[in-house]
Amino acid sequence: MGILLYKSILYLHILSAMMSIGPFFVLLPMMKRLREADLTKQQAYLDTFRSTTRLAKHAGHVLVISGVLLVMGGNWSWKSSWIVMTILILVSSLYFLARAFSPKIRKFNETDQDKDKLVQSLTRSIWIYLFLLLAMLWFMVVKPELW
Repeated sequence: MGILLYKSILYLHILSAMMSIGPFFVLLPMMKRLREADLTKQQAYLDTFRSTTRLAKHAGHVLVISGVLLVMGGNWSWKSSWIVMTILILVSSLYFLARAFSPKIRKFNETDQDKDKLVQSLTRSIWIYLFLLLAMLWFMVVKPELW
């Protein structure tokens, strides 16, 4: 793989990492507004939440594909500790993402919902997901040799 192609894929990889992580920081201040929102505004906030998770999901696809290409075109082994740890956290984050947001967002449409608890649960899920994403980012940037 040529150096220009490799650097272009690396750029795409970094850009998709930013698009996967960044929007979740925007959701945190929105949670306070969601708690106080009337039904119309609540729906707008929930639509924003859905769009954010959709953007992160699709950026994650680009992130994974570009990461695979970088490993294949670079000097890294699939057995490198930082790659193994990143993949383990990736699988955990995918499982978490599938269960953390959509089911909770759907509960907002139920009549007997406790809005404060739902917002608190969503906020907690955002922080957990951010922790997972930032842990992956740390492994990709620092590339520690654990074994």
